[in-house]
Amino acid sequence: MQKTFYLTTPIYYPSGNPHIGHCYTTLACDVIARYRRMQGDRVLFLTGTDEHGWKIQQKAKEAGMEPQVYVDQLTDRFRKLWDCMSIQYDRFVRTTDAYHVQTVQSVFQKLYDRGYIYKGEYIGLYCTPCESFWTPKQVVNGKCPDCGREVTDAQEEAYFFQLSTFTEKIGDFLKNGTFLQPKERALELLNNFIRPGLEDLCVSRTGVSWGISVPFDPKHTVYVWADALFNYLSALGYENARFSDWETFWPAQLHLVAKDIMRFHAIVWPALLMALDLPLPKQLAVHGWITVEGKKMSKSVGNVIDPYVLTKLYGVDAVRYHLLRELALGCDYEFSSEVMARRIDSDLSNGLGNLVSRTVAMVEKYFGGTLPVEREIVAADSVLIDAVCALRKKVDAAIDAVHLKEALAEIFAVVAMANQYVDANAPWRLAKQPESRARLATVLYHLLETLRIVSGLLAPFMPNTMPKIWEQIGAAPTEVAYDPLQQWGVLPPAISVKKGAILFPKIETGAKS
Repeated sequence: MQKTFYLTTPIYYPSGNPHIGHCYTTLACDVIARYRRMQGDRVLFLTGTDEHGWKIQQKAKEAGMEPQVYVDQLTDRFRKLWDCMSIQYDRFVRTTDAYHVQTVQSVFQKLYDRGYIYKGEYIGLYCTPCESFWTPKQVVNGKCPDCGREVTDAQEEAYFFQLSTFTEKIGDFLKNGTFLQPKERALELLNNFIRPGLEDLCVSRTGVSWGISVPFDPKHTVYVWADALFNYLSALGYENARFSDWETFWPAQLHLVAKDIMRFHAIVWPALLMALDLPLPKQLAVHGWITVEGKKMSKSVGNVIDPYVLTKLYGVDAVRYHLLRELALGCDYEFSSEVMARRIDSDLSNGLGNLVSRTVAMVEKYFGGTLPVEREIVAADSVLIDAVCALRKKVDAAIDAVHLKEALAEIFAVVAMANQYVDANAPWRLAKQPESRARLATVLYHLLETLRIVSGLLAPFMPNTMPKIWEQIGAAPTEVAYDPLQQWGVLPPAISVKKGAILFPKIETGAKS
């Protein structure tokens, strides 16, 4: 039976142009979605934009636009960026879409009817950039614990969700060790929020008109964070007639988010689902930030990197590779154009690109482009063959754990091993010995087989470049499908190659982003 796999990015807040800091989560989900499709799963990959709230309302006013016109323009920029980055999402949700509004209002009414939402008055502290309410105990040195910026006093009538009711259940859920990755994040939440006791959560505003009206009290709008979380349900058709995927795909297999919104996804979201008696998502993976000079990339800080500039300089697949190769789950990554150039040169130009180029060139030079069928295998060949045949299992495990950096490290360790295999066997010397013709053909066939498996596993990471490799090494689509990627000897013995353009041109010294 075909397995289903539902994975999501957070929905992005379109208060300005998207930048490279927005890209990692979506790229990572794209790789996982592509890999799962390659494995034969039925995948639904969701992304979108979070379009309500006070900040949008103010930005639109400053721009002299109606909020809807403002978000329409910016949302289109996210779609164009994902197209530029070769991201294949299945569904794009907008919180201004009518079906999403319908779901949120229905869910809000249901929570109210069940007694989990009540009216009160909010008195406390508010972070405008994060649109988050905080208690005095939660702020750090008078600043927002998520973004580190100033908070202001706030007081208004509001509806509250009884989050405190779920303190014990959420604590048990986080302790089970399978939901939140990396596990250290669960300890952080347990120490900072669960042990002190959860406090009820403000879920409506009266001072913000740009939002979804509360169905039983229209002068209130649903607080933007509660509104946004329910996109994971609305995009499947929960409590609306727009889609019919609810029973097929829920619960989500993976939510992938950055660490600044971990609390909402690891505590608030499961509590809301518990209140609705709905199954909980299987996994929440939390990654760090892309930083510049030690600071989180942010429009307000002014340290953003334009992804269009990077793709123009280095190519889309090289940018995809670099971001996924550098950012480990749970850790921050300090962006540097110099490090990026070195990584592209070492791994892609000198590593993979060089392996393809010289293998194909040698087949053309020594055999006219088509290998003979004679073979001479030696015992030392098993070192490379065994490593290549074991690679898919290692990549499977890394993908399952959302350790994309480790998956790429495993693949490029084999690329390095294959380049060492070339040097150790010296085909150029074998070519000078007529009696070594079979051995020469064997060495080159082993390199082509290595490239077939490596490029098949890299296809989700670099989807534009791998088909060019397949064309050069003569691999048919069926030979780079998932199943043959753990089998040796799939390419025809008399395989023909076709030299192509350089895959990864070297970066000029001093290239900057």
